Amino acid sequence: MGSMRGERSKRKLKAEINVVPYIDVMLVLLIIFMVASPMTNPSVINLPTAGQSTQPPNSFIEVTLKQDASASISLNTRNGSATQRERTDEVRNKEQLMNLLKEYHQSKPDLAVMISADKGIVYDDVVQVIAEAKKIGISRVALATR
Repeated sequence: MGSMRGERSKRKLKAEINVVPYIDVMLVLLIIFMVASPMTNPSVINLPTAGQSTQPPNSFIEVTLKQDASASISLNTRNGSATQRERTDEVRNKEQLMNLLKEYHQSKPDLAVMISADKGIVYDDVVQVIAEAKKIGISRVALATR
């Protein structure tokens, strides 16, 4: 038997990955993203600005959209600073509105359309009326504001 001192014991190799450097890198990336994320605000929408028309039309078709899904359509003529309504029709749904708008446009195709909507109306309803007016062939559509 040999002495224990002189014997070399066999070392076992450890086949493990040291994950501490990877954790350090992940923490640094986490801190970078936490600092950078408040700098970008995805809820902000930059809308284009529109100036007031320098010369509003003298005659136009006005479409007024109301919250209860009804609407009115009228033929307006401007005399100086006063606006005079020549004809006004009330409608209960969008089909009637589009049929009347087509009728107005066919009788006077050179008139612009002014859309005025109630403050509480769904934005999509206004966009749909604009799209339908474009499909009819109306090239000048404006939005009324206060």
